[in-house]
Amino acid sequence: MPAPTLIRPFYPEEPGTVPALRADVLVAVVTFTVCALATLVREPHGKGLDATGWLLLGGLVLPLVWRRRAPLAVLLAHFAGAGAFHALDYDHVAPFTATALAVYSLAVAGPRWRTVIVAHALVLVALSVFLWRDVTAGVEVFRVFGWVLAFIIFGELVRLHCQYVIAVNERAERAVRSREEEAARRVAEERLRIARDLHDLLAHSITVIGVRTSVASHLLTTDPGRLDRHSLAEALDAIAETCREARAELRTTLRVLRGDEADDEGTEGSSPPPGLGGIPDLVRHAEEAGARVTLTAGVPEALPPVVGAAAYRIVQEALTNAVRHAGPGVAVTVAVDRTDTALRIAVVDDGGGDGGGDGGRDGGDAAQPPGFGLTGMRERARSIGGVLTAGRRAGGFAVTADLPVAAPGGEPGEDGERVVEVVG
Repeated sequence: MPAPTLIRPFYPEEPGTVPALRADVLVAVVTFTVCALATLVREPHGKGLDATGWLLLGGLVLPLVWRRRAPLAVLLAHFAGAGAFHALDYDHVAPFTATALAVYSLAVAGPRWRTVIVAHALVLVALSVFLWRDVTAGVEVFRVFGWVLAFIIFGELVRLHCQYVIAVNERAERAVRSREEEAARRVAEERLRIARDLHDLLAHSITVIGVRTSVASHLLTTDPGRLDRHSLAEALDAIAETCREARAELRTTLRVLRGDEADDEGTEGSSPPPGLGGIPDLVRHAEEAGARVTLTAGVPEALPPVVGAAAYRIVQEALTNAVRHAGPGVAVTVAVDRTDTALRIAVVDDGGGDGGGDGGRDGGDAAQPPGFGLTGMRERARSIGGVLTAGRRAGGFAVTADLPVAAPGGEPGEDGERVVEVVG
């Protein structure tokens, strides 16, 4: 890992920026001051510093200005100046602070193999030089360089801690991103589900209201002298009833959207989510709109609510499409049956109503732009691991769906984790 990344937690600015360079210059000045005081306030271990000694001391401290950007080059330049300093037998303890800082910077920068090699080379070179000159001085230098090795170990520990902190921060950031992505995904799925519910509700209700309004208009305009007031009243009452039911279901959907957990008992819209029990009402509404519907249902067992709701919406949308595109005189067969592991739904119409065919349901009619009905039905089936097929048949249109009601891992859920190919 690069040195700036590892050292970043210990400096306010990136290496190479003006504030960081000022800090490095200040550190170099403080280090030179400490080295000078070390040789002025105590008896030197070697010769006292003259002009040449002070120049060499400044020369071995100067490279520390670039220690964060090029720690190895700085250490080599420092040792070049320190070698000349010690070879001339100047105070051998004076440059200790600068040497410790140089090797610490190298250890913090890493990698570890380079730090180990440099540490061994440092000890071998120092001992060979000073033992060759003076055994007593060599022993003293060995003791001093023991502290230097301690700074190398300290730098390695700091580097490891820095890596640990970076890894923890990265894991925390990934966890935050994952939570945000999961929350966004759930919000998108919930918005899509509510959009499907609103589409199914409004499309069904508006279609039924439109057909019944046409009936009322026909009664008023064809033969006003022989007006069938009873039939007109029935048509208007049916429109009002459809409006009330649509308003109640719309209120329930909007309550979910607003996040209201509790409903007041007796309040309009407090009914449970739709299920298979509501399919006869859908058939009745379609028949009131002029369709001829045959219902075959054989599902005695209780089903998971999510499966019942999906089945209800699929039948609702299929009947709405049949009445809208094939006309009020269409004949529709609705079959709901339970197999060992799935709920099978089939809604088939003959396309023989007064609407002039079923164009537009599969996007095949340019006069009617394709809507979201088929897409919504496929998404509902897929959300619980099912398969839905919709397409033209001889003389009409067919919608079939297989919704799983049980699986080895339990009942299907709303998250739709099983991946199933949707045909259609």
